[in-house]
Amino acid sequence: MAANHNFRKLMIWTETIELVKETYSITKKFPKTETYSLISQIQRSAISIPSNIAEGTSKSTNKHFLQYLETALGSAFEWETQLIIAFEINYISENTFKHLENKIQIIQGMITRFMEKIKNS
Repeated sequence: MAANHNFRKLMIWTETIELVKETYSITKKFPKTETYSLISQIQRSAISIPSNIAEGTSKSTNKHFLQYLETALGSAFEWETQLIIAFEINYISENTFKHLENKIQIIQGMITRFMEKIKNS
């Protein structure tokens, strides 16, 4: 069964693009010493989420699409871990942390529900 989705029309892709933009905004405030460590890691994790969703839409079967969604979900959990680290070492405020933690958990739920929908179709 073909995946056949236009990634630009998927709400999860749109939401994750917003997360990428917010990630770049917050990491601008991190110490320059983090350029090749936490900044790079959290930006790459953020970019991986919509990138895998988009790449998955090009696959010819839902099975293959699900593999890319699973990778996107893994990147979302990786990103959340890096967010926790940024908060724990005082690179972001509690308000920023709570806002972004809520956002990533919503995205994780959206990806999970989308995967379930595809599995059941």
